[in-house]
Amino acid sequence: MQNLKAFIEQQNRWNAIFGKPAMNFNSLTQNEIQELARDIDAKLSPENLHCDGEISAAEAGRKYRTLLAVVKDLETYCKRNGYAVPYMYET
Repeated sequence: MQNLKAFIEQQNRWNAIFGKPAMNFNSLTQNEIQELARDIDAKLSPENLHCDGEISAAEAGRKYRTLLAVVKDLETYCKRNGYAVPYMYET
């Protein structure tokens, strides 16, 4: 679950910039899970994953593997806590 925790912390830092409330890993709601899934899906889109061609294929591969680890953690979190597993187009 460390990958999911780290992703939530990163999202919370961005959310703070825009005045959005922080998410708590220990008490996520279904809506927050959906929001995380949308954020992950957006980061997995080819143009975002490859930073519009500005990074190497190796770096894009590392980002991809990290995001897939977050997806697996999110799926596990949902199953353990009785939430619906959100669909992500880019996985």
